[in-house]
Amino acid sequence: MGALRGMTGKGRLVLMIAFSMAIAGIATNRAAAQPAGHLNQIHHVFVIVLENKSFRETFGPNSPAPYLSKTLTSRGALLENYFAIGHASLDNYVAMISGQPPNEDTQRDCPLVTEFVPSRPEIDAQGRLLGHGCLYPRNVATLADQLERRGLTWRGYMQDMGKDASREKETCGHALLNTRDKLLTATLSDAYADKHNPFVYFHSIIDDQAKCDAHVVNLNALKADLSAIASTPNFSFITPNLCEDGHDHPCVDGRPGGLISSDQFLRDWVPIILNSPAYRSDGLIVVTFDEAGGGEAEDSAACCNEVAMPGARLPPGRNGPGGGRIGAVLVSPFIAGGTASAQPYNHFSLLRTAEDIFNLPHLGLAGAPGLRAFGRDVFLQRTSSQQH
Repeated sequence: MGALRGMTGKGRLVLMIAFSMAIAGIATNRAAAQPAGHLNQIHHVFVIVLENKSFRETFGPNSPAPYLSKTLTSRGALLENYFAIGHASLDNYVAMISGQPPNEDTQRDCPLVTEFVPSRPEIDAQGRLLGHGCLYPRNVATLADQLERRGLTWRGYMQDMGKDASREKETCGHALLNTRDKLLTATLSDAYADKHNPFVYFHSIIDDQAKCDAHVVNLNALKADLSAIASTPNFSFITPNLCEDGHDHPCVDGRPGGLISSDQFLRDWVPIILNSPAYRSDGLIVVTFDEAGGGEAEDSAACCNEVAMPGARLPPGRNGPGGGRIGAVLVSPFIAGGTASAQPYNHFSLLRTAEDIFNLPHLGLAGAPGLRAFGRDVFLQRTSSQQH
């Protein structure tokens, strides 16, 4: 303010107006960077990923999944225009935690586990590492890496992982590099599939065995973790086995599979989360699918200006620009029951939302211009009667 001394009245006025505008601009920028709605009040996120169902199958009038399509939507929000980003499974799971787009190997679920071969060593201006392969190098970060750097916690909970010790370990279970992946299909003794466990496709996670063992665990660990807020991770990624995620139908053990079995999985596990101290305090549950069934043209549709990786031989959905319309259901103390949103979102939006919740920068295509995180169309203030 010493610079004001010696100025004319007019000069002082001009300078003070400019200073006030600058402060207002800073305040505006800070406000724009804040999460929308109630995102900044959420501290525990639970993502449950099911398999291979289109929106019309899951949420249509004859849905075989009434708990998901009716009970949970009545309690939370239905995202009617939520899209997968590719086909088959693995590229969608990778996108959810890293923002990386499909490549020709992840589009085939990496039957041979290979190192990612970049076409150029550096990550491009869109946050992508261009090239192809399965196991991403250490310079490709994940949401898990971001959370650790911020001093926050995470875990991946994988049903059946390690159930048959001759197939894979109970923690951080995955196929070995440069081998045929035998964990892509279910057996009578073990229906874990590593293609539905995105964490084991990143060197930044699996190269530290102790860290991976501590964070990528069997689903059985979830109940104990939910017993207290302190033991509940800030971010939980939950993957059912190949029967209960709806992938197989019928299942190798004779259960129906498909949406019938995935709906039963939700009936068993979602109430446990809903009754946990962490959820009741500040939680968000997201239930979605990796991709649509892929049988019709609309099952390879996309939203949100998704584009193919430069030089790709196939579009992200192989038969189209994306992974199809799948829908998502969000349940939270900060969401009014029966909410429906027609706003387009995709898996990159999910990652962007998690990053906004935890005040993290946007990875890969989660930072694409114009991409939206879940906003005020979803997070509506609940009334006191709804909160009890």
